[in-house]
Amino acid sequence: MPYILGLTGNIASGKTTVGLMLLELGLSTYIDADTVVHELYLPGQALPARLAEAFGPAVLGADGGVDRRALGAIVFDHPERLRQLEAIVHPAVREALLAKVRALPADAIGALDAIKLVESGYAPFCHGLWIVTCPEEIQMQRLTQQRGLSEEEARARIAAQPPIEAKLPLATAVIHNDGSLDSLRQQVTDAWRAFVASLPQQRP
Repeated sequence: MPYILGLTGNIASGKTTVGLMLLELGLSTYIDADTVVHELYLPGQALPARLAEAFGPAVLGADGGVDRRALGAIVFDHPERLRQLEAIVHPAVREALLAKVRALPADAIGALDAIKLVESGYAPFCHGLWIVTCPEEIQMQRLTQQRGLSEEEARARIAAQPPIEAKLPLATAVIHNDGSLDSLRQQVTDAWRAFVASLPQQRP
């Protein structure tokens, strides 16, 4: 069974940047739950039809895939609708993620990146848990400037995230992404070396 590093943190906290740094340091595979969701939302997959049935045809784009922005406008201001969405999507995402983990070579070190990694029950599969944090104003800036969301859309997405503070005691490392890239890289490097050293068999 490969070693898995759990990577979590709320939206626009910088988890993907941390994952790319880990690949440079020797991580075998970076598995991103959000990328898996994108794949499951593509035309021809099962989820678009199920989501159109649950939320209406407006959540589909012209190609028949899921229009994530249209879907987000429906669910992120309505907790009950968000729970409905998660009940449909999470089982499919979980199976796809675990299939990717099972496909890794036995000597691999992979990272599993998911916002709701703890809440979705992935933590027991992980040999370490990193939490990436950043101030809300930086999240807002990234969501509006880099992802093109309106301020209202960005605030709704941030508000819909699980509280990060409750998970901090579970972390084997907390990465503070509120400074320079050099600072982030140093934190990631130090935490990676500690993680590799903690494994039952030392890995490069």
